[in-house]
Amino acid sequence: MTYLALVRHGETDWNRRGRLQGSSDIPLNDTGRRQAGLAGIDLARRHWDLLVSSPLSRAGETADIIGTHLGLERAATYSDLAERHFGEAEGSTNFEAYDRWPHGRYPGLEPRSEVRRRALRKIDDLAREHPGSAIVVVTHGGVIRTVLDSLLTHRSPRIANAGVSTLRHDGQRWVVGSINGVAVADGSTLRQQSR
Repeated sequence: MTYLALVRHGETDWNRRGRLQGSSDIPLNDTGRRQAGLAGIDLARRHWDLLVSSPLSRAGETADIIGTHLGLERAATYSDLAERHFGEAEGSTNFEAYDRWPHGRYPGLEPRSEVRRRALRKIDDLAREHPGSAIVVVTHGGVIRTVLDSLLTHRSPRIANAGVSTLRHDGQRWVVGSINGVAVADGSTLRQQSR
């Protein structure tokens, strides 16, 4: 059984202001650093074998802060774990983006199907390369929701900054254990699909 903790990075100033970050490399703010520390304390309740992240600095710094609590150094960064690119809408608030593109098709927007493809490919790779391991993956809210939504029969909730969601791979498929630290009741909410 391979166990994954998908952790969203801590807060940034753009998060606080409601701006679409996407692939813009916005650093953590002090609140985000505190959130990362609390996530590290929570994750330290069990043993972890590997710590990896998105290459964006907000995810990398979150991973490094978590790593201090786990006694792990970040082993790698993977571009497949980077947040969805929002094209010309990056830096806009949701309201500003809606005002300019009410249909939601921002010029240069990365298709959600591409985010799903690359994110699932990376977590499948991690399960195959590290069978039986417990892995902390620090990434982004959009990436985590895309992964969860591909496994569940319903849409997942918004992912909190430094929120921890868990998956396990039983050799056949991914099973969602928790979302934002809240346990998923049972396998009946899961799509029956192999990875």
